[in-house]
Amino acid sequence: MGADREVALTSLSHAGAGLDFIAPSLLADRSFVMQAVSARGHLLQHVGPWRQDREVTMSAVKQAGTALWFADATFKADRAVVLEAVQQDSAALEYAVGKVHADKDIVLTALAGGGKLFHSASVLRADHDVVLAAVSRDWSAIRYAADHLKADVEIAKIAVHQNW
Repeated sequence: MGADREVALTSLSHAGAGLDFIAPSLLADRSFVMQAVSARGHLLQHVGPWRQDREVTMSAVKQAGTALWFADATFKADRAVVLEAVQQDSAALEYAVGKVHADKDIVLTALAGGGKLFHSASVLRADHDVVLAAVSRDWSAIRYAADHLKADVEIAKIAVHQNW
């Protein structure tokens, strides 16, 4: 593909090609990298030092939330980046690290999109609202709830109703 920017971007966005055949001069161009990850977020895994660029990472997770997996560790713990990722794909919470697993807004956003309670911090597994949201979407989430919430009548009724 060489250094032809338009050909490279077209190939990346339509043919599913990787960055292996892209000229190094294009990979050194931040605007090219931004366009590439905006078209295919998972290309974040191939953009080397650009993974340490917050805006590049944000563009990638806006397109594919699970691109968070390839993000620099700093951004896996960045509240705004993780929230953007779980808004795009609830499964992205699995790739987050640190305190964001205890962020109620992030976890509720992930749960609303089908995310799993077991990816949340134990403090939220003991939170009535969080467990209620999880069990309302998936009755089996009750197994990850704190013991006192497993015995909660409201939560138990919803779990039974979901499984009925």
